[in-house]
This record gives sequence, C-alpha cells and structure tokens, in this order.
Amino acid sequence: MLPRSGDVLHVTRAASVQFIRPIMFRVIRVLDWPVYDGWLWLDGYELNAAGDAVSRRSILVQRVGLVRVHAGPEPRPHTVRGTRRPVTRTPVRAS
Repeated sequence: MLPRSGDVLHVTRAASVQFIRPIMFRVIRVLDWPVYDGWLWLDGYELNAAGDAVSRRSILVQRVGLVRVHAGPEPRPHTVRGTRRPVTRTPVRAS
C-alpha cells in the first residue's frame, strides 16, 4: 500500500524498529528521498488519542508494515476547461 495525502496510518514496530510505542500518523505527502527498496519517507503529523495533530514529523518506514486506519479523500479528477476563445485585437490610436 502506498499512502496518499490525508491517509491516517497506524505505525507500529512492524513498520520500523523506532516505533516501540505505536503512533497514529496523518500523511501530508510521500517524500521523494532516496531509500532502500520497500522503504519510504513520509511527511505528516503524529496524532493524539483524540485525532488532533500534536507534532509534525518525517518518518522512515517499511511500506509492508503500515496499516491504513482511515483513507484520505479521493483525489479530484483533473478538469479540462473548454477551448479558449481567440482574443480580438484592435488597433490603438497613438496620441
């Protein structure tokens, strides 16, 4: 599972040995930093028991150890606007 912006994850020791005490984590983005195969850097917020953000963190985790608790909103489809009308150019009188 590749996390997306807005996902809430339960991060435990299965994701990385640094999480002896599991945390809840809301993803801001997956960072494009060099990592070993199967690992990723996540930027986001550690959440308290009420679901409030308590600290911003960047964490290095194994993808297979992540558990999605709540999926973030679906990305909006890209909308293409109608064709643009050409601009009508008129001569300008110089004074």
